[in-house]
Amino acid sequence: MKDKFVITVSREYGSGGGEIGRRLAEYFNIPCYDKELLTIVAKESGYCKEYFEKFDEKPMKVLSYFGFDNSVNVLPANHQLFLKQFNLIQKLAKEESCVFVGRAADYALRDYDNVINVFVHGKFEFRRKRAVEHHGIEEKVSANVVKKIDKERASYYKYYTDSTWGMATNYDISLDTSSIGIEEAIKLIINFVERKYKLL
Repeated sequence: MKDKFVITVSREYGSGGGEIGRRLAEYFNIPCYDKELLTIVAKESGYCKEYFEKFDEKPMKVLSYFGFDNSVNVLPANHQLFLKQFNLIQKLAKEESCVFVGRAADYALRDYDNVINVFVHGKFEFRRKRAVEHHGIEEKVSANVVKKIDKERASYYKYYTDSTWGMATNYDISLDTSSIGIEEAIKLIINFVERKYKLL
């Protein structure tokens, strides 16, 4: 592939967005960055990955500011992680074709012209069942977990981008996997990418 391109996949919890991102990367033989971003950021920062995991795609809370130390000019961990991932996403997008899952990558790359932004969503019950079957969430708490993670992702996106998570105008493609299924969603995205970048 002569020209570099990037696919960002934003996703409701349980919709299959992570799987779609990984399989797109496999199809195009390019890297997929999801939790991998945390590993890279942690390594570059000298922290363990677990330190940042608890802040990953979580909204900023007012109490977080009590951790801010003006004397040493250290940002709260939430901000550190967002800024480091933001810069890393831009750096990687300049260097190689790749797929980014979540982390407001569509916003980080909003001024790039070689990016296709995808939003993956689905009906609640479909996503709740997938959370149990594919993410190991206990049946009795699955509904609350799906609602909680969706709320966190929406708040995170709103806080750092001042835009609405899932708003159609932020994406090139929006797909309901509860209606068309994971396989068809992947095929549609591949077709879109191949036609746009003349890879056929």
